[in-house]
Amino acid sequence: MYRHEATQAITAQRAFGIVRTATPGEAVTAAGTVLDAGLDAVEVALTTPQALRALDELTAARPTALIGAGSVLDETAARAAIEAGARFLVSPSLHREVLRTGHRYGVPVFPGVASPTEIVRALEDGADALKLFPASAVAPSWVRDVRAALPQAPLIPTGGVTVETAPEWIAAGAVACGLGSALTSGGPEAAGKRVPALLDALARAR
Repeated sequence: MYRHEATQAITAQRAFGIVRTATPGEAVTAAGTVLDAGLDAVEVALTTPQALRALDELTAARPTALIGAGSVLDETAARAAIEAGARFLVSPSLHREVLRTGHRYGVPVFPGVASPTEIVRALEDGADALKLFPASAVAPSWVRDVRAALPQAPLIPTGGVTVETAPEWIAAGAVACGLGSALTSGGPEAAGKRVPALLDALARAR
């Protein structure tokens, strides 16, 4: 699968899950829950202790799932995540070495941006999509206004996005949203119920 095909697959549902837990076992459980509930893509934040172990276990058990790594800050972390099976990389900020490493191995990279200047710089560096972070610092209207000047910017609001607000971001022009605790908190049963509700709301927001 080429990078652009992977990016399209990851963003096809207009949302992906973000797992950040206290143990690798909890990460595997949380990721598995949202995948089983119908979500196609999920990232495991490298801030999770032994996150690479969780990535390795998830990708081995679910070879067709779109499992990525988040909080990727440098080339070493990018390479390690890819070797553990990550199919996409996400960063909270823009790191050219992460982009280069991901692209060297055919893996899409979504760097973090927070301004039009950073958006343009990330696009110039070859970003496959752009993580708008933290989304809680702005509103969906920010996406609409920025895309009026930069319609080529594939923005993924992350950080503070909820099941209720995700459709607003999509309606404003975001290509997808990243949802963390708003999707996974409360245990497997609660998370499992949120996923179908989220996907239904996003389908109506397109």
